[in-house]
Amino acid sequence: MSEVEHRDGCARQQRSTKQRSTRRDVLAALSAVGAAGVLPSPAAAEPDSERPKEGDLFVAQAAEGSESVVPLKPADIPLGGPPVIAWPYDVVGSVVRRGSRLNKVLLLRLDPATLEGVTQERAAEGIVAYSAICPHAGCEVSVWVADQQIFECSCHYSHYNPREAAAVLDGPAPRALAALPLKIVDGHLAVAKPFTGRGGIQPT
Repeated sequence: MSEVEHRDGCARQQRSTKQRSTRRDVLAALSAVGAAGVLPSPAAAEPDSERPKEGDLFVAQAAEGSESVVPLKPADIPLGGPPVIAWPYDVVGSVVRRGSRLNKVLLLRLDPATLEGVTQERAAEGIVAYSAICPHAGCEVSVWVADQQIFECSCHYSHYNPREAAAVLDGPAPRALAALPLKIVDGHLAVAKPFTGRGGIQPT
């Protein structure tokens, strides 16, 4: 090997070492910044997108552009249907949790004597709450079959029994609608516990 080739080889090795060192320095700096909390956390959710929490009240789905926020009372839910489409409402933060469609719920009032099993425990004055998002393809459960008192997804016609934990009666839905246990707080409907399961389609 000539002296020139030797010098070129040494120069290339030095540049490669310097590049590796620079990359290590950059990665170390980014790691330090992240540890200090400067980089945003991808897991952080906006208050209006957070799942319903105990103590949240409910507000009816308002017309487009309406700013009215009036917490629902049991008397606002008609006996025997149709269901009222509603959003959880964080009273402390004055935030309606409509930032995620997975928070949309169906509030339905039924004769308490017709509620079966765990549905009785989750109800408040005969009122039950379920996710409005079908777990089959993520469509909204938007049809109320009044003569049978059951929910229907208008996309692929899954049917759910609200008296029995929204169990699937027929159709392609793989599971029941997620339930949202209720209670009464100062005369208003409120969340008693989080959803019993994940709303909408479950990731595989």
